Amino acid sequence: MISFDNTEIAFKYKSNKDLKRAYTMFKLVGKSWLVQIGKAMVPIAFKLRLPIKGIIRATIFKQFCGGETIDDCDKTIQILYDNNVGTILDYSVEGKTEEKDFDATRDEILATIDKAKGNKAIPFAVFKPTGLSRHALLEKLNDESAEPTPEEKEEFTRVFNRINDICKHAYNSDVPIFIDAEESWYQDTLDRIVESMMANYNKDKSIIYNTFQMYRHDRLEYLKKGIDKARREGYNFCGKLVRGAYMEKERERASEMGYPSPIQPDKEACDRDFNEGIELMVKNIDVCGLCCGTHNEDSSHLLAKLMEENNIKKDDKRIYFAQLLGMSDHISFNLAYHDYQVAKYVPYGPVKDVMPYLLRRADENTSVAGQTGRELDLISREWKRRKGKLAI
Repeated sequence: MISFDNTEIAFKYKSNKDLKRAYTMFKLVGKSWLVQIGKAMVPIAFKLRLPIKGIIRATIFKQFCGGETIDDCDKTIQILYDNNVGTILDYSVEGKTEEKDFDATRDEILATIDKAKGNKAIPFAVFKPTGLSRHALLEKLNDESAEPTPEEKEEFTRVFNRINDICKHAYNSDVPIFIDAEESWYQDTLDRIVESMMANYNKDKSIIYNTFQMYRHDRLEYLKKGIDKARREGYNFCGKLVRGAYMEKERERASEMGYPSPIQPDKEACDRDFNEGIELMVKNIDVCGLCCGTHNEDSSHLLAKLMEENNIKKDDKRIYFAQLLGMSDHISFNLAYHDYQVAKYVPYGPVKDVMPYLLRRADENTSVAGQTGRELDLISREWKRRKGKLAI
């Protein structure tokens, strides 16, 4: 069994200065009251044009993002590649509402595909569908019985065409692409789109990957049906499995609007479905592509074990492990050291525009049981290894 306790491997790429900054960042995001104050105050500070951009860039942005532009990410891409870890360039701008902004986001995603084409250091591209459409439109069409207006039909056609432009370019460039998951009130609309893209572009290779948030109690069944459909219709079913990022928001909305929550009853149920999803896709690996997007050590161990039991080579491109930049380096770099296929999400974009992403990361580290404590413990152990008993 791979050990995730080797901090020398995990933090080899970090200087002492980087290690100290990471320790400070996790100390701060571990304080829920401070995160909540930050979520309220940062948008106000930007509106008032207070000089906080430099502070954010030097702290939380530097920890979790690669830069403000694609080219800014080059240093991070090279450092990861030198340690056998790939990069997934993630244009993390959110909250736009104008058609010109949606087109600009599409063009930026196309540029990430161009950057990845033929580049072994960048094995995947990725995009967030809500960056290409008005949220209200996706929400309305989530109900298949809803009748869109003629204007909404035209608008949705433009959304579909943006997604198709990206998927077609990924196919022609031979760059697999992840389509990120969204909140449940958009996801049915997006699942229908992604299924059509898979059927079109995954017939002879694995290019289009949907994302499945296994904190939803219906996702395991959706996986089973999706694999069966792909077998029948002759295309590859590709998926990135994650536990999920919108749990509190989902529960609050379900409670406020009086419908059954889509969220698992407890963490044990989520862990069970996540691991069963991994097992299901490995069992059907002849028609599947799997990315295990997790910061969970047990699930990472499980997938490594399943690969060994099913005689799947560590460098088999059908199976990847993935984590977020700035988090769970002990998993990423130890897996990569043992020759598994590993990639890091590397978000980028203007500081102000990626704040929703950064605040979600802060929320995640605060709400996920043990996440911050584990990161702090690993960093402390590595510091002691480097400097003896000297405290950070």
